[in-house]
Amino acid sequence: MQQLFKKPTALAISIGSVAVRLLPHPANMTPLGATAMFGGAKLARPWNYLVPLLILFATDLSLGFHGLMPYVYGCFMLSVWLSEKFLKQSISVKKLVLLASANALIFFFVTNFAVWLDGRIYPPTITGLVESYVMGLPFLRNMLIGDLGYSLGIFGIYSLAEKSLSWQRFDKTLASWFLKSGS
Repeated sequence: MQQLFKKPTALAISIGSVAVRLLPHPANMTPLGATAMFGGAKLARPWNYLVPLLILFATDLSLGFHGLMPYVYGCFMLSVWLSEKFLKQSISVKKLVLLASANALIFFFVTNFAVWLDGRIYPPTITGLVESYVMGLPFLRNMLIGDLGYSLGIFGIYSLAEKSLSWQRFDKTLASWFLKSGS
């Protein structure tokens, strides 16, 4: 638990996505993909996986549960893992754009395949599979916009905060307070 509170700014940025997901927004245009990437890059294990899962679960308590949740949660866990592998050592705009795009594409292919596999909306044929992907294109567009925008924004804000001496002092003070109050 102490590891989680050593970076309160990172934790606060991650938790902020709860509010954004619960506010009105275009379908799939949320900071969840960016939060998963951020967790993978900036939070220590197991929190890098647990924080995005807890955010998904907490918001799903309000938004509702559905049969595709294992696929959705799995996609976000894959995003954490990819970010852990490719962003932990160094972060660049190029890497963020590539991973955010990959995140949206993986989510698109996995979840639309799962919708087709479920068989309630599309027939279990190649035509049904193609139709599932075609009907998912607006959601892919929204997720690409959301993942790219939120990733660049979240990582950019965090980078600025890391470079600000006053913010670093605030972060250390807050971390110290969290750690003392937790013991």
